[in-house]
Amino acid sequence: MADAPSVSLIIASRHRPAMLARCLTAVAQLDHPAFEVVVVADPVGLEVARAWPVKAVPFNERNISVARNLGIAAAAGDVVAFIDDDAVPEPLWLAHLTQPFADPQVVASGGFVVGWNGISFEWKSGAVDRHLALHRLPVPEDRVSLHRLQPGIAVDIKGVNCAYRRAMLVEMGGFDPLLRYYLDETELNLRLAQRPGLTAVVPMARVHHRKAASDQRRADRAPASLYDIGFSSSVTLRRHGAEPAEQQAAQMQIAANERQKLLRMMVSGVIGTDDVGRLLSSLDLGFAAGLAVSLPPLSSISGQAEGFVAFPAVRRDLVQIKGWVWRAQSLRAKARALVAEGRIVRLYLFSPTALFHKHIFSDGYWCQHGGLFGKSDRSDAVFRLWWFGKRFDRESARFLTGFRDS
Repeated sequence: MADAPSVSLIIASRHRPAMLARCLTAVAQLDHPAFEVVVVADPVGLEVARAWPVKAVPFNERNISVARNLGIAAAAGDVVAFIDDDAVPEPLWLAHLTQPFADPQVVASGGFVVGWNGISFEWKSGAVDRHLALHRLPVPEDRVSLHRLQPGIAVDIKGVNCAYRRAMLVEMGGFDPLLRYYLDETELNLRLAQRPGLTAVVPMARVHHRKAASDQRRADRAPASLYDIGFSSSVTLRRHGAEPAEQQAAQMQIAANERQKLLRMMVSGVIGTDDVGRLLSSLDLGFAAGLAVSLPPLSSISGQAEGFVAFPAVRRDLVQIKGWVWRAQSLRAKARALVAEGRIVRLYLFSPTALFHKHIFSDGYWCQHGGLFGKSDRSDAVFRLWWFGKRFDRESARFLTGFRDS
């Protein structure tokens, strides 16, 4: 892909060394001519990161915005890209995500996010207004679309899969340090919408996101507290000029949305009845604290980045392997051997069942497994007859633009 800008890929990590190692293993398979990696992490994360040629920035506080700003300060690329430590990129992710910056009008880009099963999408596209109401943003799913920025409504690109021009972020002050968690990228995008420029939505730039346990949520994705959601919501509303009546209306809507989520979790048995009231109370407490806190102005990011530290990217061939599940042990060994030889590997394991499919990155290779007759796309029938070869052809074509440059 011609005219690729130099890129600094920033990964913030805290208390999740295994996730960080998995992320960096996938990053090492990226196909991009000029990128560096900046890891902002706690001591155990930095110990993991030393296995790769990265810029290491120590930080051990629960504040994603400050961590990302430290990464921006250390970055030397023309463009800064972001991925979370509990996500992995497809090999051509960074090339797709940053290609739109060849147009000088493009100031930001975001891609699609694949969810926990590795097949269904967690996020495609959307817009958000200054009252934090979400809006549809129809986009083509086979090509880049460019969107003109307008004050008061932003293209809602996600922090797990986004990129910005570094010089612009430095001038804007990066992410709001008050937003320790939640809405950090949304608030930035709302500020960005006040400036001229274009935001690109890039469907082919995909990351696979398996939300890991954190201070904010358990391993089963149930929230530990909604305080930060309330706090970040009220701070963002105030940053963007919401009057008291608008703040109250937004708070009521946010509370209604969170209550619906909690009730669904309660019905499914993830949380108990008492948890619903406790969590909604924490939301109210956070919202009130966000209304009371002072809002210091956001100043430009200071400091001079060290020289660009290129990550050694090697063009790798894609190998796809298929077989029945009872051959899994030998096929997985073959996949690991091919990875050790420098290949990118996609392994498909089918069983003669109607089991739903999952697609995960582990041990350095991608593996999709499920029943020959089972669902992969969630719009599929629960049971459908397939010949083995036809099923492989269908599944191997999935996401291929993220693995092979056509």
